[in-house]
Amino acid sequence: MKSFLGFTSYYRNHIKGFAHITSSLYKLCSKDVFFEITKERRDAYERIKYKFTNAPVLILPDVELPFKLYIDAAFSQGLGAALHQRQIVDVEPREGVIFYISRQLKDSEARYGATQTECLCLVWAIEKHHYYLEGAVFKVYIDCTALKSLLNM
Repeated sequence: MKSFLGFTSYYRNHIKGFAHITSSLYKLCSKDVFFEITKERRDAYERIKYKFTNAPVLILPDVELPFKLYIDAAFSQGLGAALHQRQIVDVEPREGVIFYISRQLKDSEARYGATQTECLCLVWAIEKHHYYLEGAVFKVYIDCTALKSLLNM
């Protein structure tokens, strides 16, 4: 299981929701956990295999064009973000994914409120994408209304 997760983890930026999908599989790798394949773990394994073989085509970033940063924090589960950009592909403007990022919440972060978790996700996503976003024009898309009002001040 460790080898499988190590291999798939290398490509985690290509798979939306990777951390959430693999969370039950990572628990199998802990010292004090009995190695038991449950339906949830089998489904997670099959889902990551499916996502791995059907991953979306990522695009290369164009620093001259604005970026779109979509963020979402699943309360008490994890953080996720996607960096998109609208580019001309085959004479037609299309929005494409540059890459996805996701991670599980730490124990202390799992106790945050919804707004704090969304804010954590925003800061984390900007830090992870800093080499694309620093000095670039980008727009943040977020579903937390409290954080939206703060960003629009």
